[in-house]
Amino acid sequence: MIVDLHVHSHYSDGYASVDEILQEASRRNVTHISIVDHDTVHGLETIQKTSLKYNVTVIPGIEISAYDFKRNRKVHILGYAFRQDAPNIRALCAPLLKRRHENSLWQIEQLQKHGFQVELDEIKEKAKMSGVIYKQHIMACLTNADFASEEYQTLYKKIFKGNGICAKDIEYVDATLAVQAIKKDGGLAVLAHPGQLDSFEMIPELICYGLDGIERNHPDHSEEDRLLVEKYAEKYGLMQTGGSDFHDRYGHVVKIGEEVSPLRNFDCGLEITRFVM
Repeated sequence: MIVDLHVHSHYSDGYASVDEILQEASRRNVTHISIVDHDTVHGLETIQKTSLKYNVTVIPGIEISAYDFKRNRKVHILGYAFRQDAPNIRALCAPLLKRRHENSLWQIEQLQKHGFQVELDEIKEKAKMSGVIYKQHIMACLTNADFASEEYQTLYKKIFKGNGICAKDIEYVDATLAVQAIKKDGGLAVLAHPGQLDSFEMIPELICYGLDGIERNHPDHSEEDRLLVEKYAEKYGLMQTGGSDFHDRYGHVVKIGEEVSPLRNFDCGLEITRFVM
């Protein structure tokens, strides 16, 4: 059993279509996969239908862009196995998606004012499957360079970070509310890549709201991060997950199934059966 619980598609800031993702997962012998698009469950019905074409079990998922307001840092919350209509998740994320899109429109205006040759219609075409413009869609219209290249990263930081002309972030949702929404919709809530965002300190607080697990295996996690996840998981009785955080050409060079969930967390298939769509 090969379980990749962290994959992004063109329904948010990933490049690949659901069909392409599932085809590649099947080719790489991945048995279970979760497409956890940022702040949206828009593609769930299509994902479910497409999964029938391939011998891959699809687990409903989402990655919510949240925030720890006490410590002033981003916190991403993964949700799995929630009911397909996901009313609480949708209600929480709808304003977030609206803020993201409006902020992206403002960023495009800033680029145009400063002489960058970007066209709104071209960017909207890149984002047509998501219906929301993400930074990746803007960058795709600014450069053909690979995401991991020095050229791409230098341009990205110049524009979106520090004193960049587009360095304006949106207001994210409280991480505790993200966990609660997932739980209300019958799902499992998992803290995403705490090593990447330095969000370990929030674990005890999130447990009070129903946190079920922590993502252990992630491309950005060091061995120290993985060991720390294990310690927290053992201390609080949490499951451990993992995944590739695949974005195709909109992300780092990583293949589906390159990082996977530790199988010891799925003894007797008890947890994985809850994940099946």
